[in-house]
Amino acid sequence: MSAVSTITSALGLGKKKIRYAIVGLGDISQASMMPGVAHTGNSEITALVTDDAEKARKLGKMYGVEATYRYDQFDELLASGLIDAIYLGTPNWRHAEFAIPALKAGIHVLSEKPLEISTEKAEAIRDAERASSAKLMTAYRLHFEPSTLDAIRRIRAGELGDLVAFTSCFMQKLDPANHRAKNGVVGGPLFDMAPYPINATRYLFGAEPIEVVAAAASRHADSGFPDLDDTYAVTLRFPGDRLAQFTVSYYANNVDSLTISGTKGSIHMDPAYGFGDAMEQRVTIGEKKSHESFKPTDQFGGEMRYFSDCILEDRDPEPDAEEGLADLRVIEGVLESLKTGKSVTLPPFHRSRRISADQEQTLSPIKVPELVNAASPTG
Repeated sequence: MSAVSTITSALGLGKKKIRYAIVGLGDISQASMMPGVAHTGNSEITALVTDDAEKARKLGKMYGVEATYRYDQFDELLASGLIDAIYLGTPNWRHAEFAIPALKAGIHVLSEKPLEISTEKAEAIRDAERASSAKLMTAYRLHFEPSTLDAIRRIRAGELGDLVAFTSCFMQKLDPANHRAKNGVVGGPLFDMAPYPINATRYLFGAEPIEVVAAAASRHADSGFPDLDDTYAVTLRFPGDRLAQFTVSYYANNVDSLTISGTKGSIHMDPAYGFGDAMEQRVTIGEKKSHESFKPTDQFGGEMRYFSDCILEDRDPEPDAEEGLADLRVIEGVLESLKTGKSVTLPPFHRSRRISADQEQTLSPIKVPELVNAASPTG
C-alpha cells in the first residue's frame, strides 16, 4: 500500500466504509473491538446483536447505533440492508450458527478465534465461504502485530539458523464467575488460550505439525472450577524433527511468553500474545544479545482495518477459514491424545498461504470504556 493510500485509509477519506454488525457484546467486543472501529478509517458500526436489552440500549447510545437485534432476529438483520459485514464475538460454539447464514446472505464475516469448536463445523464455515461472494477472516490479530512480524522476518532471513524448538507459557487466573468456567472443555483454556501458541508454532516454523507427541491436563481443587481441566501441557512434532511445547492455564498467575530457538540464535518474546502493553523482544544471535521494545498498537482495530481493506479492494484475507481450521485440527489431536494417553499422528494438512510482511498494522492503542454487563476473564 502506498503512503498516500495509507494516509487516506487512516483518515477515511475518499473511500466507502464497511458497515459492521457486532454480534455478541461480551468483554472482547466491548473492551477491545468496538472502541477502535472509528479510527480504522474504513469501518463503522451500524447494528448490534444481543439478547441483553440493557447492553443494546446503553451501547447503542454510546456508539450512536440505532439498529439493535436479538439473536433470534439475526435473519432480519441479514435482510435489512444495514450491514456489509459482521464481527462475530459470541462464544466459540456459536460461530457457525451466525457465520454460515451470513455468508449465504453475502455478508462478510470477521470471526473471533477459534473459528469453531470442531473441524467439522469449521469445514462447514469454510464451505459456506467458498460458495459465497462474501469473505471470511479468522481474527488472528497477531498476524498484523509489528513484533510478531519482525520475528517472522528474522526467521525467514535465516538469522536463527535452522529452527529446532519452540516453548511457551500462556496463563491467566480466571475468575470462577466467568462464563468460560461454566461450559466444559470448549470454554476452557484448550479452546480459549491454546490457539495462540498453536498458531505461533505454525507461523514461526512456517509449517504444519505432524504429530501430537504428548498431552496432559490437570484440574486443581482450589481453582474454583473443579469440573474443568484448568491447565494443559502439550508437545507437538513438526517436519524436520522440530519440537514445540506449550502450557496454558486458567489457574496460574499471568504469564505470556514464548521462545523460538535455532542453530544460530533465539528470540524470546514477553509478552507474546497480549495487547495493550509494549511487546518486548530479546534476541540472541551467537553470543550477541539485543533487546527491542515495540510500541503497543490497537491490534483489534488493526485487524478490522485490514479485513475492511480486503473487502473494499476485493482481496482474500490471509488468516482465512483454512487458517482457523488448521488450529482446530491440532486441538482435536490434543483431545484424542488426552483420551488415549498415546501420541497422535495428525492428518495431512497443507496451508496455501502464510503471513506477509505487508500486513503490518500500527493503529494507536485505544482507551477501554466502561463495560456494560460484562467483565474481563480475570474479573
